[in-house]
Amino acid sequence: MKHICHRIVGKRVLQTRYNRSLFHKLIDALVAYGPYGLLALSFIDSAGIPIAAGMDALLILISVKAPETALLAASMAVIGSLGGNALLYLAARKGGQRFLAQSQMPGKAHRFRLWFERYGLITIFIPALLPIPMPLKLFVASAGALGTKMRSFLAVVALARILRFGGDAWLGVTVGESSAGFLKAHTWHFLGAALALFFALYLLVRVSDHWRGRPDLVNQN
Repeated sequence: MKHICHRIVGKRVLQTRYNRSLFHKLIDALVAYGPYGLLALSFIDSAGIPIAAGMDALLILISVKAPETALLAASMAVIGSLGGNALLYLAARKGGQRFLAQSQMPGKAHRFRLWFERYGLITIFIPALLPIPMPLKLFVASAGALGTKMRSFLAVVALARILRFGGDAWLGVTVGESSAGFLKAHTWHFLGAALALFFALYLLVRVSDHWRGRPDLVNQN
């Protein structure tokens, strides 16, 4: 019995390694297509399948090797990311009808929906903007499940991605091969900037709510 179990586990491990190898070969093939390969890779990454090399590193690499294509590469990365995020958003929207119905009734789900209606786009903008690992896909799925307006959602993602991927391309062209090292060396600075930006935008929303006379969330069911 143990021998059979070991054989089954061994086959699964080999299959997993084989699948990973195929996926890595696919990534390498797409990278070879330059800016147009980034379109597909960005779509895959934003739709929920992370790219091990990282979109920022790949975009910088292409910008370093072919500076004349940097703007096109950044544009393709933005378009692909919009498509992938839209797919994830729509999937969550279709599958989140039950949660949306529950969020209409008093309780934790309702309070979370009210909070997300005010601050949810902030939680999407910051992870989409900064080149450090952050739980963007969780918030994208929440936006879909809670019925956030798709136009607003895509506008926020587009702005963040244009700034981020545009910055990657600029780094690749101006700084060169040390650009990736620059991003890695300043990870904690980006994290600090993310926290500062979140609180700044959070306070801005609170002030806007106060001016518009919207009740505080603690006073709502």
